Amino acid sequence: MPQELSERDEALALLPAIRYGRVAMSKNALPFVTVARHVVDDGSVLIRIHRGFGYHSALDGNVAAYEADNIESGASEVWSVQFVGKARLVEPTAAQLERFGPRTELADGETFEPVYLRIDPEFVNIHRLSGVPKAP
Repeated sequence: MPQELSERDEALALLPAIRYGRVAMSKNALPFVTVARHVVDDGSVLIRIHRGFGYHSALDGNVAAYEADNIESGASEVWSVQFVGKARLVEPTAAQLERFGPRTELADGETFEPVYLRIDPEFVNIHRLSGVPKAP
């Protein structure tokens, strides 16, 4: 009898199907959201964001929310993975960097300078919409 995946495991299994999501944090008591490249690594999610935004300092050691979805995939079933967890600055290994692939060239017209964080997912949710009509 096959073992059913936990919602956390299922969420981590969905994430590699797409490359980017959104990380949300609080900075000076205000909410901020930015786009992030992600890879799943040993039960955690590694994200790459632009250092020039300065969000990494607000994220390091604090709780962050992450969301990624396949909404623009054109599929008739779309999903959204959301989780909350503590973020920590990390130096990725050569193997992890390879999995991230080439980095973005520019962010808001500046040379993209990557910074990496690890988030350990907690409070995981997956939402699904079925029978989504095709875009006109």
